[in-house]
Amino acid sequence: MKTRKQMKRLGRISLKKHYAIFVAACLIAAFLAAEFRSSLNFSTAQNYELFYDEPYDEVESERNADGTYTVKTKISSISWENALRVIVEDNAQAGKEMSKEIRENAIERSEQGNPMFGRTRGVFSNIVNQVSSGSIIVTAVTAIASITGSENAGVLILILLGALGMFVFWFFVQNTFPVVIRRVFLEGMIYDRVTTQRFVFLLRVKKWLKASWIMFVKYIYYSLWCLTIVGIAVKRYSYFLVPFIVAENPDMTARQAITLSRNMMKGHKWQCFVFELSFLGWEVLGVFTMGIFDILFTNPYKMAVFTRYYAELRAEAIEKGVPGSELLYDNYLYEKAESYVIAAKYPDVIKVMEQPEDTAEKLTGWRGFLANNFGVLLLRREQERAYERHQADYVRVYSMIDDVQGEAYPVRLYPIPEEERRKFVQSLNYMRHYSIWSLITIFLSMSVFGWLWEVGMALVSYGEFINRGVLHGPWLPIYGSGAVLILTVLNRFRKNPALEFGATIVLCGFLEYMTSLIMEIATGGTKWWDYSGYFLNLNGRICAEGLLVFGIGGLAIVYVVAPMIDDLVSRFNEKKVMIVCTALMVVFLADMVYSQIHPNTGKGVTDIEARETLHLPDKTMYM
Repeated sequence: MKTRKQMKRLGRISLKKHYAIFVAACLIAAFLAAEFRSSLNFSTAQNYELFYDEPYDEVESERNADGTYTVKTKISSISWENALRVIVEDNAQAGKEMSKEIRENAIERSEQGNPMFGRTRGVFSNIVNQVSSGSIIVTAVTAIASITGSENAGVLILILLGALGMFVFWFFVQNTFPVVIRRVFLEGMIYDRVTTQRFVFLLRVKKWLKASWIMFVKYIYYSLWCLTIVGIAVKRYSYFLVPFIVAENPDMTARQAITLSRNMMKGHKWQCFVFELSFLGWEVLGVFTMGIFDILFTNPYKMAVFTRYYAELRAEAIEKGVPGSELLYDNYLYEKAESYVIAAKYPDVIKVMEQPEDTAEKLTGWRGFLANNFGVLLLRREQERAYERHQADYVRVYSMIDDVQGEAYPVRLYPIPEEERRKFVQSLNYMRHYSIWSLITIFLSMSVFGWLWEVGMALVSYGEFINRGVLHGPWLPIYGSGAVLILTVLNRFRKNPALEFGATIVLCGFLEYMTSLIMEIATGGTKWWDYSGYFLNLNGRICAEGLLVFGIGGLAIVYVVAPMIDDLVSRFNEKKVMIVCTALMVVFLADMVYSQIHPNTGKGVTDIEARETLHLPDKTMYM
C-alpha cells in the first residue's frame, strides 16, 4: 500500500486536474447538508431579521355581526408562523385575515421601494406574496380543516405531510449524495475529464433507489451502534467505505456492501483514524476562515486523498481474496481500456470521428461565412445536406468522443448498461443550416403563432377579441424576429443547451427592451406594454418571468420546432415554396407600411390602464 504522503500527492494531482467540479461537488453536498455542512458556518455568522416598523405584540380577532372577523395585530415578520398560531388558537378565518393583512402590507412596502421588486402583478409576484405572507400554508390548512372539521387537525396533517416530505428529501438526496460525489472523485483519479453528467450516474444506470436503500440501512446500523460508547468510533470506520463501494457498484444488497466495508477495514481502522488526524492543520485553518478555506481546498482535497485510500484498500482486498471483493468489478475506474476493447464498444463513434468532413468546397467565401457563423444558406445542395447529416451524427456521439480518446470514463464499458439519451431530439438534427426560405417560413409561422397565442389568451380567459399588436394582420412579428435571431445569431451555442438557454434570455430581453423603447419614442410616448408591478422588472419593459418564458421557448424553437418546420418545407417543391413565401412577405410588408401611418390602437392594445382593469395578459409581443 502507498504511504500517506504518496496518496496525498496523488490526491493533489487529481484536485488540480478537476478543481472546479470537485469543489462544486463538495459545495453542493454542503448546501444539501449531505456532507461538509460545517463548512457553511460563515453564512450564519450574522443573524438577519426581516421586520416591520413595530415589534410583534399579540394577535386578537373579533367576530363581527355578519360573521366575518377583524384581526387586530402588530405584525413584525413576513413568516407564516403567526398565521398558523392564530388558526390553532382561534379559527381558520382569523388566520386568513391575518395572512391577507401581511400580504397587503408587503405589497404596500414594495410599491414604496425599488420598482424593480414589484409585488402587484405577474406570476412571480403572486408566488412571492403567497410564500412570504403564509397564504399558501394557510390555504392548505383551511382546505384540510374543511374536510376534517378541525383547524388543529389541519395543522397536524400539514405537519405530518411536511415531515414526510423532509424524510423523502433526506432519503433520496441527502442520504444518497455522498455516493454521487464519490463517483465523481473516482472517475477523476485517472481520467482528464469528468462532466456534470456524472452527477446523475445513478439515475442513468437506474440504481438511485437501490443506492438510497443501502445508505439508509448503513445509517440505521450506525445509529444503533451509537447507543454504545465503543460503537460510535469503531463502527464509523467499519462502515467508512460503504459510499465508495456503492459508487463503484450500486447493484448489490445493503448487507453485501456493509459486510464488504467491514472486511476491507479490518486492520485499517486505526490507520484511517490517524490518516484523518493528518488533515487537522488544514481543518484548523478552515475554522479561522469561517469555513471558506474548507470549501475552496480542504474538503475536495481530503475527498480526493481518501478516494486514493479506497483504491489502495480495494486493490489489497482483491489481492487477498477478501469475501465480497469480487463485486468490485468496475476495473476501468483504475485502468484505461485497451484500444481493441474501445473499438468493439464504440464503432459508431469511431466511424464519425474518422469520417472526413470535406467542407472546403461549400464552406468558403461569403457563403461559408454565413453558414459557419449564422447557420444560413441561400440555397441547399446535396453536398450541404450530407454535411448536415455528418453534423447530426457528430452531435449524437459528441459526449462519447472523450471516452474513445481515453480522456473520460468509458460509460459503455460499465457492467450495468446506461440509458440512451434524447433520441427524439437528436433525430431532428438541430445542427442543420437553414435556407432563406425556411427562415421566412419560420418567421411567418412564429409571428402567426404569437398572434394566436395572445388573442386566444384574451378571448378564452376574458371573452373579448382584441387584435393584438401594432399591425392589422394576424401576426406579431416580434415572435418571428426572436425565433430567427435565436437560430442565426446564437447558431454557435446550439451544441450546449445551457449556454443556448442563457444566451436566448439575454438576446430576447435586449430585443424586447429595445422594441418597447423605440416604439414608445416613435409613437410619441405611447406605451404598448408595461411590466411595472412585476417582480424583477426593468423600467416596466422586461421582467423575469417573461425572460424565463423566452428561454424555455427558445430551446423549444432551436431543438424541436424549427427543425420540424424545416423538414416540412423540404418536402415541397422549392419553387412553389419561394412563390408562397414571397407572396406572404409582400402582404406582410404592405401591412407594415400601412400600420406606420395608421397603427392598430385602441382598447386592450395601447390603453395600459384599461388592460389592467380587464386583467388582460400583459405579455404583448408586438413589433
